[in-house]
Amino acid sequence: MGAWIKQVTAITALNLRNLPARPGPSAVAILGVAAVVGVFAAVLSMAKGFERTMIAAGSEDVAIVFRAGSTTELNSGLSYEQTQIIAGAPGVIEIDGAPAVSAELYVVVDLPLKATNTSANVPLRGIQPGGYLVRPQLEIVEGRPFEPGRNEIVVGRAAQRQFAGLGVGSTVQFGQTEWQVVGAFEDGGSVSESELWCDVRVLQPAWRRGNTFQSVRARLKSPAAIEAFESELARDPRVEVDVFPERDYYAQQSEALSRFIRLVGYPVSILMAIGAIFAALNTMYASVAARSNEIATLRAIGFRPGAVAVATLIESSVLALIGGVIGAVVVYLVFNGFTVSTLNGASFSQVVFDFAVTPELLQQGMIAALAIGVVGGLFPALRAARLPVVTALREL
Repeated sequence: MGAWIKQVTAITALNLRNLPARPGPSAVAILGVAAVVGVFAAVLSMAKGFERTMIAAGSEDVAIVFRAGSTTELNSGLSYEQTQIIAGAPGVIEIDGAPAVSAELYVVVDLPLKATNTSANVPLRGIQPGGYLVRPQLEIVEGRPFEPGRNEIVVGRAAQRQFAGLGVGSTVQFGQTEWQVVGAFEDGGSVSESELWCDVRVLQPAWRRGNTFQSVRARLKSPAAIEAFESELARDPRVEVDVFPERDYYAQQSEALSRFIRLVGYPVSILMAIGAIFAALNTMYASVAARSNEIATLRAIGFRPGAVAVATLIESSVLALIGGVIGAVVVYLVFNGFTVSTLNGASFSQVVFDFAVTPELLQQGMIAALAIGVVGGLFPALRAARLPVVTALREL
C-alpha cells in the first residue's frame, strides 16, 4: 500500500509540474469552474441577504397583532379601542413606566431610486412612542427623533442610501403634505432600515385614516409569554385578532422571494456545471493524449494502472479547486455587501438589502467545484489507466 501511495504522489507531482506546459486547456477548465462557483454563490447570496434582512427585524419576544384573517399590515385594521385592549393584555413589559407597545399605521409612498431615478414604493410607518421600545437595538445615528405632532420623519439608513431626497434636513412631499427629514436610524441591518417613520397621529389625518391602526407591536416579558398573550386576546369578545411572533412573521414574508431566487439559481448553476464538466473532460483527455508516451514509460518501469488513474483524477480535481477558489474570491469581493432593493410582494414596497456571500455558500460552491473535477476527470483517468503500453512505446 505504501508503494502504491508513493507512486500516486510521484505521478501527481509530475502532472502538476507539467500544467504550465498546457496553459490553454488548463485555463479553460479553471475558468469554467470559476464561473459556475461565481454564479452559484452570487445568485444564492441574494436570497441569503434578503432572508437575513427580513429575519433581523424579528424578535422572539415581540408579538405582532393583526385583525383576524389578515396576513399583512396592508389588509389589517384595528380601532383605537382594540389597540388599548391589546396593550393591556398580560405579559407586556414596561420600560421606564411605559408599556412597550406601539399601535402603528403602514402606508406606501413614491420615491425615486438614486441609481435609476425611477419611482419605487417605499414604506412610511406611523408609530407611537412605544415604537422605539419594541425595537431595542434601533439607534438614531444622525439628527434626532421626530417630535410628536409635527410633520417630521426619520429614515432608515438603507432607505437613505437607496432613495433620493432623504438627507437629514431635506423636505419631501407625499400627497398634499410636506415632511421634514430630521434624523436617520439603524436597526441592525433589518428591514426596518428600508422604512420612513413618523408620528402615527400625524399620519392618520394625512391619509384620512381617522382613528384607526393596522397593527400593534408588543414586547413581552419572554418568548414563552406569547402563548398566554394570544390566549387572553382570543378569549376577549371585543377583539378578533391574530397574533404572530415577529420573527416568524418576517421569516414567512421572506419565503416567497427566496424560493423564487433558488428556483432560478439552481437550474442555471446546474446548466453551467454541465458545461464546466465538458470543459474538464476535454482538458483532461487532451492532457492524457499529450502525455501518452510519458504514461506508457511510467507503466513500463513498474507504475501501476490504478496509480496513474488516481493521479489523473487528482490533477483534474486540483484544476477544479483552483477554479473554485478563484470564483469564490471574486464573488466575495464583488458581491458581498452589495446593496440592492427589490419589491416585497407581501407588502408591495421596496426592501433594501445587501448580498450575503456566507461561508456556507462558499463551502457549497467548493463542493460543487470538487464534484465537477472528479466527474470531469473520471473517464480520462480510466483511459490513462487502460492506455496500451506497447503501442505508446512504439511511438517513442
